[in-house]
Amino acid sequence: MNRREFLKLSGAGILAMAFGGFNLTEAKKFSPRIDFHAHAILPSYVEGLKKLKIDAPAEEGFPLPQWSVEAHLKFMADAGIDFTILSMPTPHIYNGAENEKISIEVAREINEDLSALCKKYPDKFGFVAVLPMPSVEGSIAEIKYATEKLGALGVKVASNSDGVYLGDEILNPIFEELNKRKSLVIMHPSPARKLPREKVVTGKVMALFEYPADTTRAVLNLLANGTLEKFSAIKFVVPHCGSFLPYMKQRAGAMFQMLASMQMMPPVDISAGLGKLFFDLAGDPTPEQMDILLKITDAEHLIYGSDYPYVPAAVLLKKKSLLDAELAKRRWTKKIYSDNAKKILGAVQ
Repeated sequence: MNRREFLKLSGAGILAMAFGGFNLTEAKKFSPRIDFHAHAILPSYVEGLKKLKIDAPAEEGFPLPQWSVEAHLKFMADAGIDFTILSMPTPHIYNGAENEKISIEVAREINEDLSALCKKYPDKFGFVAVLPMPSVEGSIAEIKYATEKLGALGVKVASNSDGVYLGDEILNPIFEELNKRKSLVIMHPSPARKLPREKVVTGKVMALFEYPADTTRAVLNLLANGTLEKFSAIKFVVPHCGSFLPYMKQRAGAMFQMLASMQMMPPVDISAGLGKLFFDLAGDPTPEQMDILLKITDAEHLIYGSDYPYVPAAVLLKKKSLLDAELAKRRWTKKIYSDNAKKILGAVQ
């Protein structure tokens, strides 16, 4: 089933395919809780890393967590999550141009396995496809195959792929294809190619600092190069409560303005650019982080993300309990878990 068929079947209630036992009237009343940030660590991914000679613990400073569909379904049930959009974890599956053919093959294997899993549990899981970026031809071919043949709801892109960052004009043909399809594009951090690793705490575990730093770097590059404006039909999702973007809005805005006045870059409306983005709440969103995030966006652009299984289920349940209390206080529960998802997935209201 392709994305267009998926959206047709969603009808008046988002993900009506997943809740096909409901009629349209019932579907309108039902507000499923959607998780936009969760990972499936499948054998094809683990084996793909081996084929590409990528050592995940060495690159990330953190071992790949254990994952099973049974454990994930239990977490969803305990957390009250109705539907999860799965994506590939990190590290990204690219290890140099000399291994590009392998990356293309691994991407196909992962996407086919994700599709098979989602078809087995269509009422619980959907997925966004992994692309063998920065391979342009390989990525465009995988976009077409994954969305038209496998039922992918969009794609996941790394903040940088082998040092090529989102916003690099080399990637424009990929974004042209995604823009044509009005695709959902979920970003995920990937450590920069070269980092200080020794005798500095941020070099030990990438999730501590490098994840938000590289996400911020990628989004600033998208803004500076006009990618968001040029490919305005794409629905971009930024992870982890916006990373460092709330701090960078004012600083980058002032710097962009100065650089534009010196004709070192084109003018950029940073507020307008950030306003096009959606932000998932994976991480620690309440209450301080959410208030900081709301300096650069609004409640209409926030969606839920758990980051399962990278955060243990017991910890996530405690965090979600705090989040739910905060959302209830702000009267945003339905908006964050369901209504904003409808905008992203293009479901009929």
